[in-house]
Amino acid sequence: MQAGEGDAVEGSVPQDWAEGAVHRGRLRVRNLVTLRWLVVSGEAVLLLVAMAMGLAAPYALCFAVVGAAAWVNLLTGVASPGQRVFGDREAAAQLSIDILQVGVLVFLTGGSANPFMLLLIAPVTLSAATLPVKPVLMLAAMAGLIAAVLAFASLPLPQTPGLAMTIPLSFRVGATLANIAGIALTAGYVRQAAVESARMALALDVTQAVLAREQRLSALGALAAAAAHELGTPLATISIVAKELGREAPTPSVKEDAELLVSQAERCREILRRLTETPDAASDEVHERLSLRQLVQEVIEPHAGVKGVRVEAIVTGAKGMKTPDVRRMPEVSHAFTSFVENAVDFAASEILVSARFDAETISIEVRDDGPGFSAEVLAKLGEPYVTTRPGAEGSRTGHIGMGLGFFIAKTLLERTGALVTFQNGRPHGAVVSARWPRSKIEAGSP
Repeated sequence: MQAGEGDAVEGSVPQDWAEGAVHRGRLRVRNLVTLRWLVVSGEAVLLLVAMAMGLAAPYALCFAVVGAAAWVNLLTGVASPGQRVFGDREAAAQLSIDILQVGVLVFLTGGSANPFMLLLIAPVTLSAATLPVKPVLMLAAMAGLIAAVLAFASLPLPQTPGLAMTIPLSFRVGATLANIAGIALTAGYVRQAAVESARMALALDVTQAVLAREQRLSALGALAAAAAHELGTPLATISIVAKELGREAPTPSVKEDAELLVSQAERCREILRRLTETPDAASDEVHERLSLRQLVQEVIEPHAGVKGVRVEAIVTGAKGMKTPDVRRMPEVSHAFTSFVENAVDFAASEILVSARFDAETISIEVRDDGPGFSAEVLAKLGEPYVTTRPGAEGSRTGHIGMGLGFFIAKTLLERTGALVTFQNGRPHGAVVSARWPRSKIEAGSP
């Protein structure tokens, strides 16, 4: 068994699962405007503090640069609704303006000798969290280039009049390299976290869609069972009355109509009989519970006829204990059907689904005789987008996975209170198991 997709919901997930599909631009006008006002306000306060300390600097030019940034921000906020999301190019242009503004202000106040050169990191970090890779790389390159220029070209660092202070070139170069490294590392960390967060959110959306589908199917089963139970008596009455009408019919046409009623009532009863042949029919109360043996049989049933692999199920328990009934939970059925489907693709010839119970716990295990999990996959199993499932041409089930199956199954099982484990068997094969406290899964007394 290897990591695979399992049963994804057709039409509910994107066709392109690359990073671009899960990491669209998400920079809102309101967020950028708010952050920019914080930066502009901070720059103005720093300039006022420097003036109060009597440090010499071209304050007129500095305040002009800060004022220009404030004017651009005001126009941005007025021209667009706050909830609007920037397009990728528009967002990149806005953030490039911020990088240039910081670069010019730092140029006027000492270049790389000014510790506030680290503000160049902020726009790049914001782009890493909200934009695709290409604009992020462009903005990072732009900030790195400006930092390099500031190491060799800038006005003097603001200082007290009459106090000559020389900043060595080696310090400027070192500060520039540190700033470029900070840009790369910070943007890289934020980028990785943002991508993983977006991918996890998308995977959880798919999990919710799968669970909703399974719950709808389960509800349909309960509805069919209730219908079969409730309609049996009126159909029997219709059949009896129609037979009486046929025997006492005054004309042949009335007798034919009565016989037609009898035949149609019998047809309805046959349809309902087929519905009630499954173990989950009779009433809602009965549908909501099934034996542990029935559960494992339902799990293997869709794959029992696959050529080249034998799928078997066994139930064992503590000596002297009766096999328990469990609550019918769509999460459990879907998860283990997905595990068995995945095992079918990788098993050499045999898959064993075993259920065990004792006084405290109930567990279900899927074991195959395939190659087992690779060390790389085993370390990440249960995370979204981890798959080694073969393509349709090399798969017994014909299913092509996208690496969500184990994530969905594990998430659904953990929601029922199960402890889910993945490991390799001895001497080979893969083992997937879930264990519950009996109180979490066992059905109460009918």
